[in-house]
Amino acid sequence: MPQKRKNIKVNPPDNKIPINWLTWFYMGAGVFLVISLLFNNPGTKEVNWQEFEQNFLSKNAVDRIIIVNREQAEIFLKKELINDPSFKEVLQPRFSKEATSGPHYIMNIGSVETFERKLEQAQSKLKIKEIPVNYITKNNSFWNLLSWLMPLVVLFVLWSYMFRRSVGGGPGGGSSLFSFGKSTATLLDKENKSSVTFDEVAGLEEAKMEVKEVVDFLKNPNAFTKLGAKIPKGVILVGPPGTGKTLLAKAVAGEARVPFFNISGSEFVEMFVGVGASRVRDLFKQAKEKTPCIVFIDEIDAIGRSRSRNTIFTGANDERESTLNQLLTEMDGFGTNSGVIVLAATNRADMLDPALLRPGRFDRHIYLELPNQKEREEIFKVHLRPLKLNDAIDVHFLAMQTPGFSGADIANICNEAALIGARRKKEKVDKQDFLDAIDRVVAGLEKKSKIISPEEKKIIAYHEAGHALVSWLLKSVDPLIKVSIIPRGKSLGAAWYLPEERQLKTATQFKEHLCATLGGRAAEEIMFGEVSSGALDDLEKVTKEAYMMVAYYGFNEKLGNISFYDSTGQLETGFQKPYSEETGKLIDEEVRKLVNDSYEQSKLILHENKKTLTKIAELLLQKEIIYKEDLEKIIGKRAIDITA
Repeated sequence: MPQKRKNIKVNPPDNKIPINWLTWFYMGAGVFLVISLLFNNPGTKEVNWQEFEQNFLSKNAVDRIIIVNREQAEIFLKKELINDPSFKEVLQPRFSKEATSGPHYIMNIGSVETFERKLEQAQSKLKIKEIPVNYITKNNSFWNLLSWLMPLVVLFVLWSYMFRRSVGGGPGGGSSLFSFGKSTATLLDKENKSSVTFDEVAGLEEAKMEVKEVVDFLKNPNAFTKLGAKIPKGVILVGPPGTGKTLLAKAVAGEARVPFFNISGSEFVEMFVGVGASRVRDLFKQAKEKTPCIVFIDEIDAIGRSRSRNTIFTGANDERESTLNQLLTEMDGFGTNSGVIVLAATNRADMLDPALLRPGRFDRHIYLELPNQKEREEIFKVHLRPLKLNDAIDVHFLAMQTPGFSGADIANICNEAALIGARRKKEKVDKQDFLDAIDRVVAGLEKKSKIISPEEKKIIAYHEAGHALVSWLLKSVDPLIKVSIIPRGKSLGAAWYLPEERQLKTATQFKEHLCATLGGRAAEEIMFGEVSSGALDDLEKVTKEAYMMVAYYGFNEKLGNISFYDSTGQLETGFQKPYSEETGKLIDEEVRKLVNDSYEQSKLILHENKKTLTKIAELLLQKEIIYKEDLEKIIGKRAIDITA
C-alpha cells in the first residue's frame, strides 16, 4: 500500500482541461473582437472646437473636412504642413511617428447647422480661404452584423453549456434541468469509503452479528452457498432515534469490500411527476453495474409509507406511491437483482407498507432498542476515547446515571462534559463535569439569573418538597437523587430520580407513580390553601399515564381485560374510534376517578407528614439543591433501602 501511494504522488493524473471545438470557438471569438476593435479605431485623435480653431484654423492648416452621418467631422490637414517642424507636436498621430494620409483628427459637431455657422464665422474672422466641406453617410456593417449575431451566439453558448452538464453529469445526476431523473446516491468504494468500523459501534452486539453476516457473505460467498443458502435481498434497521441505525450502516460501508451506495429516502421525492420512480430505476441500474454491492436507504419511511393510508386525500396516483411501486418492483420483480443488497433504516416501521416488509424484499428485520446499563458502559468507553479524563472517572457510575439514554444522548453528554470542562479552564474532564452535563441534557441550561419573587420561590420549594416526600415514602417509586429549585430550561424546579430498568410494570407501580407526580400540587393545596399553574407538566404526564392504564394496559375493573392500543399505527389517521361513545365516556370517568384517588392519597400522605414537608422546603429555600443524603437526615432511610 505505501508503494502505491508513492506512485500516485510521482505520477499525478492529467488534470489538463481538454480543448474541444467549443474552446476553440471561444478563443477565436475573443481574438476576432480584439482585432476588430483595434482596426475600427486606428488611433485618430479626437479634438474639440477650441483646439480645432486655435491649432488648425488659425494656422490655415486644414485641407478639407468630411461630415460623417451628420454627427462627426473628419479633419484632413494639408500635405505640405504634415512634415513641418512647427506642426510636429500638434500633428503627431497616436500610434505612429509618421502622419497618416488621414483623417488626422476627428471632432463631434453636435448639429450640422451649428458647426457650419461656427466655421463660417471663424473663416471670416481669420480671413482664410473657405474650407471645402463634404457630407457622407457610412453604415458600419461590421457592428451591425455583430449586434445581430451576438444574441444568437449567447443563446448557443448557454444551450451548449446546459446540454454538456445534462449529458456529462455522471453518477449523482448533477443539478441541471435535464438530470432530475438521475439518482443522487453517493458511491463509496475502496478509494473513498467510510472511516467508521465495527469497533466503533458499541452496545449493538446482536445487530452487529446479523449485519456482519451480510458483509461476510459478500466477502466469502462460497462458505454459505455450498450449503444452498441465499444472500438476503434486504435488511431493515428499526429503532428509536439515536440508537445507532445510521452508524451501523456507516460501519458496514467501512467494513465491506464492495461498492456502497448511500442515499436518503427524501431524495427520491420531487415536485415533478415520475422523478422518484426514475431515480429508483437509475439507482438500481448503477448498482447492477457494480455487483456485488450494498444500497443503503436512510429514512425509508419517506417513500415507503403504507399505500392504504390517506387515500381519500392523496389519491391513487400520488408521486410517493409511484416511487414506492417502482422500489417494490426493483427489489423483487421479474428483473434479476442478484448481488444487490438493500440496507434500510427507519424509526417509523409502523408506517411502512406491508408489501415492502415481506420476505423476499426485506428478509431481515433488525430491531435496535435503547441500550441497557452494560451496553451504555461500552458506548461510554467509545465516546470517552478522545477526551482527556481525570483518573477518577467511573464508567459504571456514568452508565447508572443515564437510564433510558440512547447512544446519541451519551455522545452528547460526553461532548457537553468536555465543553463544560473547557469553559471552567480545566486541564482534564472530571466527574462533576459529567454530572453537570447530564443535568444540562436532561433538564436544560441552568438559569440562576432568572428573577423569581420570594413568594414564588416559597411555592416552588414546597411543590418540589411534596414530590420528594411522597416519592420517598412510597416503595414502588424510583429512587430520588436530588431536588432543586434552580430554574432549568422551562422548569422552575425539579426532582431528579434514577429510574430502574424494568421490563414490566405493575398496576401498583403505576398508581404510586401517579401519587408521586401529583405530590407537588397536593403540597401547594395543603400549605397555601390553593394551587398554582406550576403543575402543568405534572398534570400532562398524569393524564397520559392514566389513559394508558385504563385504555391500553387493562388495569381497570369496569373495562376489564381490553386494550385499545394499535401497534400497527393504522388507527392514528382513522375517522372512527375503536370503541363506542358509551365506552369513551366510561374511559373518561375511570381516568378521572383514578387521578382523583391518586391525588387524595398524596394529600393524605402529606397531611400525616406535614412537619417533615416543612423541614424539606425550608432546607430547599436555604440550599436550593438538596441530595439523597440530606433527605436521609430529615426522614431517615427509605424502607426499600433498609430491606435491600
